[in-house]
This record gives sequence, C-alpha cells and structure tokens, in this order.
Amino acid sequence: MEQYQKKTPLLQKIMELQPVFWLNPRQNEKEHDTTSLNRKDIEEAASLWERFAPFIKKEFPETIETNGIIESPLKLIHSMKSSFSKPVEGDLYLKCDNELPIAGSIKARGGFYEVLHHAEQLAKDAGILSEGANYEIFSTPKFKSFFKQYSIGVGSTGNLGLSIGIMSAKLGFNVFVYMSQDAKQWKKDLLRNKGATVYEFEGDFSKAITEGRRKTHADPNGYFVDDEDSQHLFLGYSTAALRLKKQLEKKNINVDKEHPLFMYLPCGVGGSPGGITFGMKQLFGDHVHCFFVEPVHAPSVLIGLLTGEKEKVCVQDFGIDNKTEADGLAVGRPSKFATTISGQLVSGIYTIEDDELYQLLTLLTDRENIYLEPSATAGLAGPVRILETNYIHQHHINPSNITHIAWATGGGLVPRKDRKDFYNKGKS
Repeated sequence: MEQYQKKTPLLQKIMELQPVFWLNPRQNEKEHDTTSLNRKDIEEAASLWERFAPFIKKEFPETIETNGIIESPLKLIHSMKSSFSKPVEGDLYLKCDNELPIAGSIKARGGFYEVLHHAEQLAKDAGILSEGANYEIFSTPKFKSFFKQYSIGVGSTGNLGLSIGIMSAKLGFNVFVYMSQDAKQWKKDLLRNKGATVYEFEGDFSKAITEGRRKTHADPNGYFVDDEDSQHLFLGYSTAALRLKKQLEKKNINVDKEHPLFMYLPCGVGGSPGGITFGMKQLFGDHVHCFFVEPVHAPSVLIGLLTGEKEKVCVQDFGIDNKTEADGLAVGRPSKFATTISGQLVSGIYTIEDDELYQLLTLLTDRENIYLEPSATAGLAGPVRILETNYIHQHHINPSNITHIAWATGGGLVPRKDRKDFYNKGKS
C-alpha cells in the first residue's frame, strides 16, 4: 500500500493507530455513480413508518404513548460540555438513540424499516394487503402464518442483528443472524430469546456478512439484509432527519448560515451515519456539517474515502487488526452504497481510542446520568476534536453560534452487570 502512503501522509498515522482528524477535500463534488435518491424518497420512507404505526403500537406496548412511532429525545447536555478539557462554545445536545424503543439503538431506524418494507412488499405481491388497509392486520395469525414461509438473514456485529431479529420474529419470519466475534454475548442471548437463530463466527464482520449472504441467497424464500449495500437501510436511517428537524423547531433552534449545525456520528460500515447525513443535507444543505467517528483499530470508511478506493480496500490491507471494544463499529470494509454518497457529503472523519470511549461513557454517566454503550460515546469527543482543526476558521463560523449534536447510537438494552463493568473501566 506504499502508493497510498506517498499520496496521503495521514495514512501513516492511521496505520500507526494514532487518533487523526481528516477533513474531506471532495465534499460537494458530484460523482457519475452517485445516488438518484432525493427528499421525496425520504418522505415516502417516512410514510411507511406511519402506515406500520398501528402494528408497532399493538405489538410493542412501549410505543403506545407515541402511537407506534419509534423516536428518541434530543437532550441538552450542558454539564457534560462544561467538563471537557477544552472550552467548547455553542450548545451541545445528545440525540438519544440509546432510548429508541424496542431495540435501544440507532439500528432500529434502518433495520426495522427494511424488514417492514420487505413484509409490506410480500403481502402486496400475495394479494393479502389491500390499499388503505389498517396495518394492525400484520398482527393477525393469518399474516404471521404467511410470513412463516419466508426467512430473513443478516450479518451483524450486534445492534443491527438485534433490530432485524426482533422485528422479523415479531412478524413471523424465520430469522437468522450471522454474528462476528466482536458481538457481545448478551446480544446473542437476547436474540435467541426473541426467537432468532444465531450463528457465531470467529472472524470479523466481513466474514459473518459474507457467510450470511451466501446461506440466505441459497434459500429461494430467503431475503438478506445487506449492511454493505442496502438502499432500504439507508433510507430508514435518513428519515431521522425529518424527525430531528421537528425537534429542533420545537426547541427554537435555528439552522442557517449564521447558526450552523455540527453533527458527530459514530460510524461502522457507514450506513446509519451516511443515511442521517444524506437526510440532513437534503433539509439543511451547507448549514449542517456532519462528521463521522471511527475507532483507531477500525477506520474502514476513513481509509476507503482517503484512498478513494471505498469498499475495494479493508483495514487489514493496511495492517490494522479491526479489533475494538466498540463492537458496533468493528467493521473492516465500508458499505459501497453508503460510502459513495457520504464521500461527497461528509465534512470529515476523526478516529478515537477505546480508552477514551470508556472515559466518555463514565463522564456522561456522572455528569448527566445518561448511560450509553462504549461505541455510542464516540460522537461526544467531536466538539473538542473539531477545535484541533482549522475547519471553523476556514468556514468563517462564529463558534458561539454552533449547535453541536452528538448522536448516541445505542446502549438502552445493555444488562446492568455490563453497564457497571463499562463504567468502572472508564474510571480506571
């Protein structure tokens, strides 16, 4: 990989596992193979959520108060901001996807959406779902018996598998989750308890997803949720932008040239941060600045974009082991679909060490009484890390006018014992 090292000096630091901050020089450049998706696609995806709300409300009592809508709060975390090593101007908010009902992570947005989209299409094709029907009928024995003929497979490091497994099993599908060695045992146990069949692999995410794809495609009634190349997952995540826009308006937070929005998004294969970035850019254009964050041991999207090779290279090609405590971010090769789009939208990417994830977890618990899983804390470092660059100065932005949002991607279902262990690790 010497040819890349000569062209991109930053790559040497990445290979040495040093935390880095990369600013995207190709932001706003259009590529020939870019997506044809637009705001209309996001709004149509949001309509699917609304159609399925009666089913979700009936099957998941925790969504009764929100009438079957799955959404998380946006919380001001002023005490956390004041505890940083460097002073941060502007307000800092946490988008609490750790509190998303049912699955307790951001993967509920994409994973649930793709499963529901597939179920709707199957029902329509079979002639058992009529136009204008109340989707509560998906709860009936007739529908669950129908879906029992079909299987759904997914490769996962943890949270995507949880979302796919929970929703698929609830609809009646036979669901198979192919999990890498990075996945936490409690996630495997919970999936089995929900009715999913879990296959475990000693290899990493790429091996799990490759094997899952092969086995699912061998089933004529099988459907594979492909985290490396899924438009439906991407659209599911993108609808978060419409919801967030309403939350910002409710809090009287303006987003314009003088009052920009800075977002910090933990990144694994790139689908969830890519989808959210795409949605936010559709709504706010250049007034929103999105930054991805990856572990130093798994910077797959960063390397893919930095070299320009995207999914054609993996971190192991550069001597990086892809071993991190941030199980949801332990991905060696980026998504082809999402990275192609993100490459022209993301403002930058920074990497973070595992020890800092735990320290941020403990600090957030102490300061705000909010608990996340380690990978979900990655965005909290963003407001300080951006100060290490000249990005704010280059864009002539008044730091005091910035609204910072760190996206908390998961942690709601973590068992009490694991929470205590993670907390204590951040204290040491």
